[in-house]
Amino acid sequence: MTQDELKRKTAEAAIEYIKGVSIVGVGTGSTVNHFIDCLAENKSAIEGAVSSSEMTTERLKKLGIPVLDLNATGKLDVYVDGADEINPHKQLIKGGGGVLTREKIVAAASDKFICIADESKKVDVLGKFPLPIEVIPMAQSYVAREMVKLGGQPELRAGFTSDNGNPIIDVHNMDIINPLELEKTIKNIAGVVTVGIFAIHPADVVLIATEDEIITM
Repeated sequence: MTQDELKRKTAEAAIEYIKGVSIVGVGTGSTVNHFIDCLAENKSAIEGAVSSSEMTTERLKKLGIPVLDLNATGKLDVYVDGADEINPHKQLIKGGGGVLTREKIVAAASDKFICIADESKKVDVLGKFPLPIEVIPMAQSYVAREMVKLGGQPELRAGFTSDNGNPIIDVHNMDIINPLELEKTIKNIAGVVTVGIFAIHPADVVLIATEDEIITM
């Protein structure tokens, strides 16, 4: 089974979690694209979706799924998104696609965060995947220096601007032993919009596709 087939498998499993839900929070990424395709097959059962990115909004609209404003919908029942890394405590690194801030907002506004992934995303310790940090433009050098103090090797994501108009710093070579404390520390650095550690509010349910089964965490 290919990695793409595994992504489709976990996306299909997530559909069970939106039964009876009228408005679904939808994340961003290649695994989520499969979920959107599955959602389109069930769109008559939902009122619409709240999107975490311009890319997701475009895909939802193309498939005929109404995209709603989070300010108008209020609290959501379910948010479905992928991850770049997942540890055994359902803590995540997200932001490879550069939309970590909006993903974190929609996740926080939802009662349940369902994370979908293939088994390649499972790790014992977060940090092999470069840690994304969205920053205010004038603070990018300052934040980078602070990350060096924390033991990382920061690199500006070249030619990239987030949907919010900000640059992203990717921090390499971080062994994130305590994701909760590191998330708090980085959030408190002046100029940081948000960091791609999801530990203060980790996933509620993680669905991981393997060759043989869907593992539910």
